[in-house]
Amino acid sequence: MASGWKKSIGNVRSVVGNALGGLRGGSNLASWVVAGTLAYFLWVKPAQELKREQQERAALAAASDRYRYVEKVKPVPDLQETGLIYGNKNKSNDPEK
Repeated sequence: MASGWKKSIGNVRSVVGNALGGLRGGSNLASWVVAGTLAYFLWVKPAQELKREQQERAALAAASDRYRYVEKVKPVPDLQETGLIYGNKNKSNDPEK
């Protein structure tokens, strides 16, 4: 019974090894490094650059739009400065008084 599962593991390793090109050891690792590097420079990096350029164009378009909506909110006054909180009505920030 033990030889049955060992044989099936060996078959799986064989199938995986053949799917990866049948290379073993250092040449297998080197081929994967070359393939990964090519894939990065041919597909991943151009896609990232395109996305970044589109974001920059969108930001420039939004900044140059004269009719864009800009929310204008009045600043909230400090309640202690205005004396709306009790105990601070007659105090000043000047150290001379």
